[in-house]
Amino acid sequence: MSGMGLLRRSGSSAATDTAAAATNSARKAAQRGRPLTAARAKRMIGVGRAVAPLLAPYALAAAGAARARYDAYRAARLGVEPGQLAAYAGPGGALHARLSRIAEALTELEAGGQGRTTDGATAYASTTRPRLTDLAVGVRAAEQMPTARRRIAYRAIGAELDRIEIDLLNRLGITA
Repeated sequence: MSGMGLLRRSGSSAATDTAAAATNSARKAAQRGRPLTAARAKRMIGVGRAVAPLLAPYALAAAGAARARYDAYRAARLGVEPGQLAAYAGPGGALHARLSRIAEALTELEAGGQGRTTDGATAYASTTRPRLTDLAVGVRAAEQMPTARRRIAYRAIGAELDRIEIDLLNRLGITA
């Protein structure tokens, strides 16, 4: 055999190999996580000063794009345009968005798409609008309540909105 390290060493080879492996791993760990010295700190600060102005515009653009995507996601969840998102902020924002969408649907029902306005639709819209106004006041009042009471109030308002939406769909001829 050649001298390529395949020969067995003499002496207690297991203990020697274990000690050498421990020394090597400690040396590698010390190299990877070198202690922070004053010279290394100064060098890192210098690199940061040189690189930060180059990366800052990209970081700001990425942050702006991420914010725009998040706003679009939130607006889609509420069913509003991203520009209207600020109007529906806060704990009652989702309910306010539902209320405004129902009010828009009532306006369209009254207008009677394609000239199909009926007295029943107009009467339904005129009786439902005051209820929507009362529910909007309830949402605003619930925003000032403690969390547990606010959740109960929001659940009740949401259930009432569910009933109004189902009735509206039935009047449009859509069975839910």
